[in-house]
Amino acid sequence: MSPTMAGVLLICALFLFLGTGMPIAFALGLAAMGGLFLAMGFDVIGIVAETMFAGIGNLAFVSIPMFVLMGAFVAGTPAGADLYRALDRWMYKVPGGLVLSNIGACAVFSGMTGSSPATCAAIGKMGIPEMINRGYPASVATGSIAAGGTLGILLPPSVTMIVYGIATETSIGRLFLAGVIPGLMLTAMFMCWAVIDARRKGYRFNASGVVYTLRDKLAVLPKVLPLMLIIVAILYVLYGGVATPSEAAGAGAMLTLVVVVLIYRLFKVRSLSGIFGAGMRESVMIMMIMASAELFAFALSSLYITQSVAEVIASLEVNRWVLMGLINVFLLVAGLFLPPVAVIVMTAPLLFPIVTQAGFDPYWFAVILTINMEIGLITPPVGLNLFVINGIAPDIPTREILWGALPYVLVMALAIFIMCLFPDIATFLPEYVMGPAI
Repeated sequence: MSPTMAGVLLICALFLFLGTGMPIAFALGLAAMGGLFLAMGFDVIGIVAETMFAGIGNLAFVSIPMFVLMGAFVAGTPAGADLYRALDRWMYKVPGGLVLSNIGACAVFSGMTGSSPATCAAIGKMGIPEMINRGYPASVATGSIAAGGTLGILLPPSVTMIVYGIATETSIGRLFLAGVIPGLMLTAMFMCWAVIDARRKGYRFNASGVVYTLRDKLAVLPKVLPLMLIIVAILYVLYGGVATPSEAAGAGAMLTLVVVVLIYRLFKVRSLSGIFGAGMRESVMIMMIMASAELFAFALSSLYITQSVAEVIASLEVNRWVLMGLINVFLLVAGLFLPPVAVIVMTAPLLFPIVTQAGFDPYWFAVILTINMEIGLITPPVGLNLFVINGIAPDIPTREILWGALPYVLVMALAIFIMCLFPDIATFLPEYVMGPAI
């Protein structure tokens, strides 16, 4: 069987399994086992477990469940409500201020949790009803939060950046730094669109006449600032070479636990058991996807599909920016159907040598890849954030949520274009802090 035919059959099997509603990890694993059976016969039974374990048997992966647990402590407590309340009190007079507050809360909260679904759920439960009560259209209320939730996979500490770093053997500290300025830029672009849209549609703000004094604004900060300081401390020890990502993640999770227990008085085991359970479920889901994606990648390689694709791409005699455009289209399509972690594990090892041979910076490319994954989170048919928002606001049609998120898709596409024109946006901070990459 030719690599092309094998590849078509493997991809069709994957989409068939996904179409049945099967979990991503199981769909990847079953499709991979089918492909390996074609290549190796029944000998596949002896290598499945070994290959999957090897895919996640890296000490650096310890940082993933630790960062997930850290996010669970924030998502499972009133920390999100306090963060939202703080931003609302400081920005309520700004045109479109409530939209800005939602986007800002999503950026900070998703940076703390590293989870787009958790961000959408936590901020959406508070922000969507409040925005609708103040006269904002449902599409604006839901779309802004669905888009804002995507920022967590770009702003550090980002789980997807960790996965990319391990898959390509690049510095996780540099990847975190590479995402800072683009993440802030994308947040600012989201906010600019929110203000433009607000002025264009003439929304009424602060219709309730609520006025917050300086004392009201300062009253919410003591509960928010400790969590912000933990994020700053984690980034400092990572970039300062004080600790490895796994050590920083473990210390961050422990400090976050101490802070939320003391601030919100979660002294009962029952109060914490649900948080630990949520963190465990998400960690297992991510690790299972990564293990199955490793098996899927091994199947592609065993059937010579990966090598054939690489040869075809490498043989294209086109301008390197045309090549990057084709890669972006490929990533965008992949992101429409698969979660970011699965896409990165499957494609990063394949695309990394092609991108570097074309003269592109690997840390810049990590940011471009991540923004493509962000677009996939708010576009059908998978569009995880859209379904999360629909779950917490079932009265709002999915079509309304999609139309509200669509302008932010265009903003992210613009951000990719700007990053292509000015790659220093991603590379400046890593080189300034850590020196040129060797």
